[in-house]
Amino acid sequence: MLLRRDSDRSRGQALVEFGLILPIFVLVLVGLFDLGRAVYVYNTINNAAREAVRVAIVNQNCTAIGNEAAQSAVSVGVDWDSALGCNAGANDIKIRFLQPDFTATEPCVSTPRLGCIAEVTVQYEFNAATPIVGNIIGTLNLEGTTREPIERTFNAAP
Repeated sequence: MLLRRDSDRSRGQALVEFGLILPIFVLVLVGLFDLGRAVYVYNTINNAAREAVRVAIVNQNCTAIGNEAAQSAVSVGVDWDSALGCNAGANDIKIRFLQPDFTATEPCVSTPRLGCIAEVTVQYEFNAATPIVGNIIGTLNLEGTTREPIERTFNAAP
């Protein structure tokens, strides 16, 4: 009889321990899920910036560059309005043409030429899918920037 009481107590103890550990375990699992999503988004926006700058070094049409970046990052839903052009401040995709010393001064800004640097920046505000993790980390501003020298001057419509 005495032996039976001890086994009942240990079963209750295991249940309490499980109840204490389960929420922490679930929080770690969903945190790993959100971390994986953040890494995916970061890689996607960096790849989008790379693909867009590859277009920019041979075609300096901002619409073509922005469309390439938006198409490459379609899975995360970046915002691109082709009507706003290169100097669009409200877009998630920013396109600049810089001097070889990386300053944004004339003449590269108005008429990109050989030797100028094409820069494409893709930004994204990442919010965690799970509310608890989202409250802990908040909004992460992820950004991917790529710069390459212009290889050919050409301005063709997309």
